[in-house]
This record gives sequence, C-alpha cells and structure tokens, in this order.
Amino acid sequence: MHRINATLHPDSSLNPGSVARMIAGLQRENGDIPWHIGGKTDPWDLVESVMGMNIGGFHDQAMAALDWLAALQNENGSWYSSYIDSVPEDRTTESHMACYLAVGLFHQFLIKGNTADLEKFWLIMSKGVGFALELQAVTGEIYWAKSPVGKVDPMSLLSGSSSIFMSLKCALAIAAILGRDRPEWVNALKKLGRSIRENIFTYNVSKSRFSMYWFYPILSGALQAERANARIDRYWHKYVIEGQGCRCVSDQPWVTIAETSELVLALHAMGRRQKAGIVFSWIQNRVFDDQTFWCGYTYPDMVVWPEDKISWTNAVVLMAADALYGLTPGARLFDHDAWDGYTFKF
Repeated sequence: MHRINATLHPDSSLNPGSVARMIAGLQRENGDIPWHIGGKTDPWDLVESVMGMNIGGFHDQAMAALDWLAALQNENGSWYSSYIDSVPEDRTTESHMACYLAVGLFHQFLIKGNTADLEKFWLIMSKGVGFALELQAVTGEIYWAKSPVGKVDPMSLLSGSSSIFMSLKCALAIAAILGRDRPEWVNALKKLGRSIRENIFTYNVSKSRFSMYWFYPILSGALQAERANARIDRYWHKYVIEGQGCRCVSDQPWVTIAETSELVLALHAMGRRQKAGIVFSWIQNRVFDDQTFWCGYTYPDMVVWPEDKISWTNAVVLMAADALYGLTPGARLFDHDAWDGYTFKF
C-alpha cells in the first residue's frame, strides 16, 4: 500500500473512452478479461467488463469476451467461480454467476439493437438460467452455490439472489424479443421477488456487513418505491461516508469505487437522481495518472488499496456515468420506471 492524496487529480473529468480502453487493454487474445494484470477472471465480473466496453464503444472486444465465456460453460449451464489463464482456479459453481450473462446480453442489445447477438447466445444464456433455477427453494430464495463435488450449499445470499432477479428480468426481456415463451422463468421471478420483499431475513444476515446486501435489492428492482426509500434511508449512515463514498464493509474504513458506483446506479434507478449525481461527484478525483479509477482507499488516512487497476471497477463507473448522463441507449437498464415487471419499456 502507498499513500495517495485524494486531491491528486482535483480537476479530473471522466473520459469514458479512456476508461473503456483500459478495460480492453487487459483483454487477452482469447477474449478473457482478468480482474487486473496477472489476475483471475470470474464470470460475473467479466460480464461487467463487457458492459463497460460496450458503453465505451469497444463492441468487437465485448463480443470476444462473450465468446470466451461461452466456450468455458459447463454442461450443466454453470461456470466455475474463477479462472486463471482460462484454467479453473475455484471449481465452486455459483448461481448468480451462471445467469448474469442475461444482463450483459440485454444491455448489449439496448446499445447495438442487434437481435443476432441474442440468438447467438440464447442457448448459452438459457442453460445458465436453468442452472440457477435448479437451486431455487420452494420459498423462492436461491441457494448460492454447488461445491466442487456437486453438493448444494443451502445458504441464500441477498445480493446474489438480487442479481439473479435482475438476470431473470433481462432473460425474459430477451425471450420476448425472440418470441419465446418461458413461463417457468416468470414463475421463478415472481417467487424470488416475493421472497426478497417479504422474507428478507431468510437470507444470510451475516453478509449484512457488506453494502451490497443493503442496496442490491433496490438496484435489481426487487424493492421499489416506499420499500426502497425506507431501506436506503434506514441504513445510509451505516455504509456511507459523506463526501467520500460507500464502504465495501460497514465496519471497515475502506471506501470502494465499485460499490459507490453501484449505489449511484441504485439511487438513480429508484428516482433519487440528484443524490446519485452528488455521490458520483465524490469519486471523480479517485483516479490514477491515466484517469482510470482506483479500486478503493482507506479513510481518513487515504491509503489506496489495492494498487491494481481493476477491470470491473472501471466498468461499473462507466455504467453509473451512462445512467446519469445518457451516454448510450443502455442508460435506462436499471431504472425502475423503465420496467413493467419483466417487460422493458422501449
């Protein structure tokens, strides 16, 4: 770790092309996008990187990453939790990682308008959704993973299930575009939404230290209106350091750029757009010399950690900027008022 003054770049202005170029610069020849130079890859964060590159106009590189992902899908529709140089590192298979492709695909469609992309990855996406839904409990929540030996871990994570809720919405939107009926996905979405709204303490509450536990149900659209507002207000000071950003973990002084940007997305999605812009402004000088964003820093001592330039962190900064400033036709992806249930309002 090394100390970096937070005012190192006091006049920093976001350059989406430069940020997306950094993500694309991490991409290997086979399409893989690791977290950072020499780092691991996981399927969920790779899709985040794809979304960032599509916002920045790197569409060919985004497709190459999706092709890499498709080639590594397991027969049961899952992916392993992490890879290093395309070799499995952790052979756990996680439910939310299996179906997040749907979010990246629908986001790409909103930007490019190309149904051929949806057709190309339909079976891959469908198998991933199927794997996740095999882990859905009768009461609606979705178990988080299978172990490397195939044993189901009967624990449900609120952030993971919220991500799956968003994935199911996008999968159903894609199905509608392609004229395919998937009533089992509709039923699963309804059960999952009911579980998040009415039985939130079914989920592993030990993870409530993490800010994703707080705002992911809102970001996904599972909680809206009064429920969303009440949840944001009740826990704001638990997770947010005013003028700095969102902690990754509530009891640690570590502000992370990704969680702060995701909070911006959640605030914007629920209609608190002025507040979203204010929070986003807090992190605009948290950048390296090339104007790409730190992963995080400790507060108040301002130690940047880790020092790596992270692909998915910079991707979600672009997603937040897109929501705020309408950079692409994908800007409304998370907005609650852009959806009527699982129907996207084009």
